[in-house]
Order: sequence, then C-alpha cells, then structure tokens
Amino acid sequence: MPAAWLTSLLALLVALSALVPRAGAAPADRLDRFRELAAERLATAQIGDEAADETYREIYTLLDEEIVDSLASGGVFASVEFLQDRLDAFSEVWGATVVRVMRAGPLTVGAFQLAGGPAGNTVRVYGRLRDEAALLTTLSREGRPVLYPMPAAPGNAAQFLTVWEGPPSAQGMRPLRLDLVRHEGDSVRVVWTSTTAFPDGLFVRGWTVRGHEVRVQYEVRYPGWIPGCDGQTEQEDVYRLVPGATAFQRTARRQVNAWHRDFRVSVSRLFSAISADDRQALSGLVPDATVRSRLPRTLRAEPACDAPEGPAHERVSVAARAERGPWQLMWERRGTQWRLIQAAPIIGP
Repeated sequence: MPAAWLTSLLALLVALSALVPRAGAAPADRLDRFRELAAERLATAQIGDEAADETYREIYTLLDEEIVDSLASGGVFASVEFLQDRLDAFSEVWGATVVRVMRAGPLTVGAFQLAGGPAGNTVRVYGRLRDEAALLTTLSREGRPVLYPMPAAPGNAAQFLTVWEGPPSAQGMRPLRLDLVRHEGDSVRVVWTSTTAFPDGLFVRGWTVRGHEVRVQYEVRYPGWIPGCDGQTEQEDVYRLVPGATAFQRTARRQVNAWHRDFRVSVSRLFSAISADDRQALSGLVPDATVRSRLPRTLRAEPACDAPEGPAHERVSVAARAERGPWQLMWERRGTQWRLIQAAPIIGP
C-alpha cells in the first residue's frame, strides 16, 4: 500500500512539473525576446521607422502567444489577475507599454498601448474558437484605447465599449472615438460607433463613462467658428445603452455658450448684406445711419477670435478687413437681437 501511494505521488509530481514550463519557462523566453525588441527596434518604431509594422507585428505575436497559452492552461493561469501580472512584466521592460486586461462574458479583452503616441495601439479580443483558446479579432485606431464593460446584449451576447482617446490640443480639445463591440457566434464585431453620428470626427473637451451611460462635451462647427478660440458654442450629449437596445441611443443634449452661434448668424448676415448691397437688411442690422455709411463694400470677415465684454456678453468686438486694412466692429445685444453699433478702421501706430 505505501508503495502504491508513493507511485501515485511521483506521478502527480511529474504531471505538475510538466505544467511549469508551459506557464513559466516559455513566458520567460518571450519576455527576453520582448526585451531585445524593445531595446533594438521599439524606440525607432515610434518615430516612423520603415520597419515599424514588422516590429509591432512581432511584439504582438509574443503577447498573443502569452495570453493564448495562459487561457489554454486554464485555472489560475487564465484569470485576469494572473494575465495582468504577466503582462505588467512586459510593461516594466518598456516603460511606454501599457496593457489592461478585462473579462467580458466568455471573452478576454486587452487594451494595448506600445508607445506614448498613437502608433501601435490595439484592442485584442481572445476567446474560444472550435473549443480552443484563440485570438478572435483585433481593433486598431488612432488614440489610446480604454475599455469599459457593458451589460449583455439581447440574447445574452457579451459586449464592451472601447474609447479611443487622442492627444489634447493647446486649447484642451482632443479627438475621441467610441466603439461598441459585441460577441456574436464565433465572431466579434463593432455594432455601433460614434463615427455614425460624427462622420467628420468628434473633438471633445471632456468625456465620462458611468455604467451604461456616456457623456461627451464637444465642439460644434458653424459659420464664424474659429479653431482654438474660447467661448464658442459647444454641445454636451448623453448616450445610453438602454435595456433591450442593440446600440447606444442619444437621450439628452444641451448647449454650452449657445449665444455665440446665434451671434455669429447675425455677423454672417451683415457681411452677406454688404456684399449684396442689401440696404434693407443692413438697416435692420445697423440701425445707426452714420455707422452704415462708414461700411465699405469690400468689408469681409477676418479669421480671428471674437472679444466679448462682461459676464453676460452684452457687447462683442469682431475683427474684419477691408481693401485698405483691418477694421473693428462692435456689436451689442438688444433683447434677443444683435445690432452693429460701431465700426471703424484700425489705424496703425
């Protein structure tokens, strides 16, 4: 009996030892290879080296093998905590590497950022394919990927939200893209994206994700809008993934600095009236006949920031240009209407 027990114990030890190389030694080899790639090629890949695509491809092959092998091993090796710990080791080798892993139903999802810039950033989705652990799909966009779990879709399909956040401008605006990704059968695909609502791009001042609600405050482009100027009209939208819905739906919208777009409508009407010599329209926008008589036919809008006065923006100075040089136009709000009250050329020193 003791001999039989000893034989069983030895067999168990042999089986356990066979697992160690698979979860320990092979990843160490990958880590060494990652260290070599980081030292030799990853830095140049960030500055547009011609071999950048091949560098990223080789690095992601190492990371994919790391995750797929762990998922195939099962148990603790397939846990998010173990995977994150292993991937943190890669991040420590190359400080610009950021990896975050989460679970979405049966899927394991990773957000990978290999550099400080937009290049080399992907979201990678792993799961079961024909009963084997596998990489199911990858998403590559401009910006830093951030993952958020979402409630299951109808039919209990797993899904998650990816936010792609670009670098901020000097004015604090940044490009943003939202992708709702869903597991359908053996495939994983984007079922909703913010580019549908914003085909020309979404540039936000701020954004938040809380539960199944997304809130974005973004710039609105309209006649008279000038890039980089403060105090222009912006909008804040709220999108919700309501129960039973297959995509995000906009449920609220409010405007910030709505006065500026309305004001710029009046400014555009003024320049159109001057160009067309529409005296009736001019008399409505410029009640003072003396001011009207000063306006040259060559007066045009100047691409410069407006200068509002006071907390209520009751007066706004606007830059313009005529054939002989720059002008300054002073507008005043009267009730709900804007009227031009002063106009004069800017005399240089």
